[in-house]
Amino acid sequence: MTSVGGPPSDVRGVPWQRARHLAHAAARPLGAVDLPLDLAAGLTLARELVTRTALPAFDTSAMDGFGVAGPGPWRIRGTVRAGTVWTGGPLRPGEAVAISTGACVPPGADSVLPVEVAERAGDLLTGPDPRPGGHIRRLGEDAAAGTVLAPPGTPAGPALLGLAATCGHDTLRVRPRPGVRLLVTGDELVRAGEPGPGRIRDALGPSLPSLVTGLGGEPLSVHEVEDAPGNALAEAVEGAGEAQVIVVTGSTSVGTTDALRRLLHDHEARWIVDTVACRPGHPQLLAELPDGRLLLGLPGNPYAALVAAHTLLAPLLAGLAGRGLPALPMLPLTGEVPVTPGRTRLLPVVWAGAAARVLGGHGAAFLNGAALADALAAVPPGWNREDPVPLIVLR
Repeated sequence: MTSVGGPPSDVRGVPWQRARHLAHAAARPLGAVDLPLDLAAGLTLARELVTRTALPAFDTSAMDGFGVAGPGPWRIRGTVRAGTVWTGGPLRPGEAVAISTGACVPPGADSVLPVEVAERAGDLLTGPDPRPGGHIRRLGEDAAAGTVLAPPGTPAGPALLGLAATCGHDTLRVRPRPGVRLLVTGDELVRAGEPGPGRIRDALGPSLPSLVTGLGGEPLSVHEVEDAPGNALAEAVEGAGEAQVIVVTGSTSVGTTDALRRLLHDHEARWIVDTVACRPGHPQLLAELPDGRLLLGLPGNPYAALVAAHTLLAPLLAGLAGRGLPALPMLPLTGEVPVTPGRTRLLPVVWAGAAARVLGGHGAAFLNGAALADALAAVPPGWNREDPVPLIVLR
């Protein structure tokens, strides 16, 4: 259901799991670019990774030793090292060559005798008869030419970059990191030093850029926006430039200084999520502006904002990058587990063997538990103690 102005009823108080799906579905993947392997690191494949040649591209020795033909003893005819090709013609039964790991196996050699079990006296070689094909990686054994090794949507991590290089690729077609502008509202916030009466230290300005980076986005800037009546927030949104995502902290409620909802109404935004049935983080929202930019509202309380970012921002950035909705592992919980009727409860946890143990320090404004946590546990309403729960892995 689509609406302009006020949010429709079916996007209010959305269940936590459904909110993640709605955020992911709202994202249209960014256009693809071709980048060198080092610059593609951490991005997402926009095109499948395909082998250009068979892997390995030739029969390869898997050991230092001797390439041998037939049963022993053998007469050693020469040496072939990695990076060279044997030019002495096929080996006949009873012949051998000294060979190094990674070298091209000469034609006629049917196995490699490891150096550890070989006995050499001049050009005479003895040792146990190796099994046919032993210690040889055959042409195309790993993959035939044209094999799809990784589908679109795969993150370009270290192993994939190495795999691409092995296949002979110098570039990858990937989707760039979505650009994110961060707008921090709150006249009560101070940016440095210790806060005084009626003031609190801004925790979101310092923490959100690294969070955005960790979720796959590109933090473009952090702007402080006044709560005072006027057009400050609207001007900040209009000035967000080429960012695909605008994140506003605070201003998501319905108070007289909360200008975000009024801005969305004035811009005839399309509402996607208006509040989520979770605790903390209930007053979070997601909407699409007429120009296609996505605007995400996070609560002003630091732990609530962290929960909301993992609820809506993480799936949104994954969708823009062409990745699937992040899968969540499941584990049972130990410790004190508060359950909130009708709402998913997000709790900081640490690994405890085959379970996760709940930490304290998880008030909406307090980041102590989250700072020490390995994950956030999403405890659904009506949870039974023996049931495993989804985990958002933090580190």
